[in-house]
Amino acid sequence: MKKIINIYIAAAGMLLLGGVHSCTKNFGDINTNPSVVTNPDVKYLLSYSEDKMITYQGTEWVWESMEQLLRYTQHVTASPYEITNNVNTRYNNYYLQILPNLFEIRRQADLKPDKDRYQKIKAVTYVLQALHGIKVTDVNGSIPYTEAIEGRYQTRYNPVYDNQQTLFNTWLSELDNAIKVLSDNSLANQADYGNSDIFYQSNWTNWVKLANTLKLRIAARLENVDNAKTKQVFQQVMQDGTGPIDVVAAQPRYMNPIYTPFGTGGDIDYRSRRYATNSIMMFLKNSSDPRLPIYFDKNDIPVGFKDSLIKYGVTAPAFIDLNDPLINFQGGPADWTTDPVKATFLSNSLPVGPNKYFLISPLNRRFFSPKLNGATGNFEDVPVTCAESCLLVAEFIQKGYAGGVDTKGNANAWYIKGITASIVTMNEIAGNAGSTTAFTGDGSTLIQAYLNNNLVKLNGANDLERIYIQAYLNYLRSPNEAFVFCRRTGYPKLGSAYYSREVSNETIPRRFWLLDPGEVNRTNWNNAMTDQGFTPNAQDINTLSTQRVWYDKPAPDLGKGQ
Repeated sequence: MKKIINIYIAAAGMLLLGGVHSCTKNFGDINTNPSVVTNPDVKYLLSYSEDKMITYQGTEWVWESMEQLLRYTQHVTASPYEITNNVNTRYNNYYLQILPNLFEIRRQADLKPDKDRYQKIKAVTYVLQALHGIKVTDVNGSIPYTEAIEGRYQTRYNPVYDNQQTLFNTWLSELDNAIKVLSDNSLANQADYGNSDIFYQSNWTNWVKLANTLKLRIAARLENVDNAKTKQVFQQVMQDGTGPIDVVAAQPRYMNPIYTPFGTGGDIDYRSRRYATNSIMMFLKNSSDPRLPIYFDKNDIPVGFKDSLIKYGVTAPAFIDLNDPLINFQGGPADWTTDPVKATFLSNSLPVGPNKYFLISPLNRRFFSPKLNGATGNFEDVPVTCAESCLLVAEFIQKGYAGGVDTKGNANAWYIKGITASIVTMNEIAGNAGSTTAFTGDGSTLIQAYLNNNLVKLNGANDLERIYIQAYLNYLRSPNEAFVFCRRTGYPKLGSAYYSREVSNETIPRRFWLLDPGEVNRTNWNNAMTDQGFTPNAQDINTLSTQRVWYDKPAPDLGKGQ
């Protein structure tokens, strides 16, 4: 179902005027400002937070996801550029655009004479706080949370930076409480958000599924530091009567015709066009993956290319197999320095008589930038996919984390469900974007053929790696999750005969940075940096590549998974 957002957002933003001052000492002035809404409709407040959770990413997609994260994970290859202060917009957005309205929803609900009717309204806010909070801590480590936004209500402007163990425990507790309330059918006559809830239109069951899948995200992050906790959380999720997201219809979706993270011009190619890496292209081709034309465009090689080479006496580069039925799909080296000859074709064409052909397949730009050059498609965002949820379940079952819990299917069943959901979701996103799709209709025949492919189906030999690689392929549209996945697992693995990470000479950061917040909260910030072993204010790549956030400290190096 498409979620089109044309209303609510502006009204909700009126209250948020206070949010930009939530960490300053003059916030109390808002209470006497007649231009500020003091009794807002909680429905609009939720719309605003959900909208901003997605739409702030315009800068993030350009400067962080495309330019950095998807290169680090080797989903794409591009000319490497230095990391800049334009990354990590997720942090300020959390405190300025998302949290303030969620806190205000709860405050307004508690002021109602019939406040017991607003329990589910309040429960949803905690799910959203965890959804974005996990993303914020992934690259920053300790962040304010348990004392955040208290400048608004308690004139406290120096919140502590909670460490990751505290953050995860807090979010797990809040998610558990939310699941309990949202699942409680005995709560009579509960108010709801109606269609103002952009993600789910107040479908409480789907909110429970999302909360459970967020618990799986946390469990995955805890695996290397607290394996017992990972098992415990996984078993809790599988014992829950509703469980995690397990159908495509339960995915949160966002699609707004005016939201264009890459604009209508060349932002998708800002500083460098992105291309398929050798590794991802080889696997997609060899496995006959339906997502190949969704993810990447064809190169310029025309019909009759072989004849043209002969006619003009041109020899094709060694990496071009003229008998390849998929000759129009070619990858390039993840690190250009490892194969400078092939890398020249990433920015240079092959002259053949009067014609020039670019040989490496670029990222499918319309898939990510649906309004490119006057096109009229729409950008659909799915912040948590059914595929991710199902493949996490498959991974944990395969690792033996279920114990005696009924997982409602074995690892293979969840694996198949995850792959199917990924292909269906990516095809839907492509269709809404007006981009290349893999199929019309339900695609069941094409998907089943892929599931039967010997490179895809579980074989009892390297099943965990196969589950990993399917998760990896699904994360092309979720750059932060892609980065977290590669960082926590060490997959794709260097030297793997199945799917190998490419050798790279690039120094890759394991985290971002938080700068000195100023005198009011400098002590808490400095304590957090010291406790984590971080060099305060360091932004150089060498430091960022050696200093890790708490849950990442015992994780393998990239490409060195077990």
